[in-house]
Amino acid sequence: MLTCAIVLLVVAAGLAAPWLTANSPLDQDLLQINKGPSVDFPLGTDHLGRDVFARLLYGARSTLGISLAGTAIAFAIGAGLGLLALTFGRWPAAVLFTLIDLVRALPGTLLALLLIVGLGTGPGPLILALGISFAPLVAYVTRATYQREAARDYVQAAASFCGGRLHILRRHILPNIAGVLVTQAAIILPRCIVTESVLSFLGVGSSPDAPTWGRMIADSSRFVERAPHAILVPLVSLVLLTLSLSAIGTYLRRHLDPVRGETDGPPEDETQLADLARPSLASA
Repeated sequence: MLTCAIVLLVVAAGLAAPWLTANSPLDQDLLQINKGPSVDFPLGTDHLGRDVFARLLYGARSTLGISLAGTAIAFAIGAGLGLLALTFGRWPAAVLFTLIDLVRALPGTLLALLLIVGLGTGPGPLILALGISFAPLVAYVTRATYQREAARDYVQAAASFCGGRLHILRRHILPNIAGVLVTQAAIILPRCIVTESVLSFLGVGSSPDAPTWGRMIADSSRFVERAPHAILVPLVSLVLLTLSLSAIGTYLRRHLDPVRGETDGPPEDETQLADLARPSLASA
């Protein structure tokens, strides 16, 4: 309940940002540089005299929006294409997961960084980079759950009654793996948030004046001694949000995936998932 309350609070603050503050997150006041909390600026100002509270609210909207869009693209590529390839036979699945293995050869953050360098900065390239970076993780989980369900008796029975592949996928397999996919969405979302913040911190994410939490941390890191509040506010908010989303993902994993949910450990990382569902090119 506490983690859900934190997430809902962040979402509500981002959506209601224009009504919660009258200050713009982009307006600069060089006479109010690195000021502490006051009546006009509840959380103080940064090194350019911008309102930290306003940037925090609008930054929540930007960070969550970009991360949610990146998670959606990751599932469209990993789950959507993965399920179609697995449904239409061994060779399409072998080709797709060979390409996914090539993409997975680079760490997610490094891959996103290279994609942004090639595509350019801005919300669009950043969202696409996040989606492509986390698509392999979704694809591996999708294949593992698909193979687990496809081997069950009720799927074999449906196939014996001349059920089409797409019909079996839509009617029998997809409803039974939807809980696992929802769980993975809750697990990948905080990873997208952290990756987006890291890229913004490195200066290759959103535009330099965009009020994202990663950009706020990067801009305020040079003035941490003079204005510690400017870096602590987005840093603490980022930690609380990611921890809350991770806790929600673990809770959903225990309740929506009865097989994996029997263990109380953390969600599998990419290496464990790769070992769980490694493609067999020899058998293909």
